[in-house]
Amino acid sequence: MDILNQLTDDAPEHEPDSLPSLDEQKAIVAKLKALEEKGELTDEVLAQYFAAKPKRRG
Repeated sequence: MDILNQLTDDAPEHEPDSLPSLDEQKAIVAKLKALEEKGELTDEVLAQYFAAKPKRRG
């Protein structure tokens, strides 16, 4: 199983406040693919893009 599928399976259920635009999403994907090809895609890098923000209560 590749790391992106594992992250999807392990990700907590949450509703994002807002999603990046389609162009921003494409740029993120390109950056992550480039890092993966160079062997530099780490958990820390992925967390920058996929870390869930806690929901505000109240």
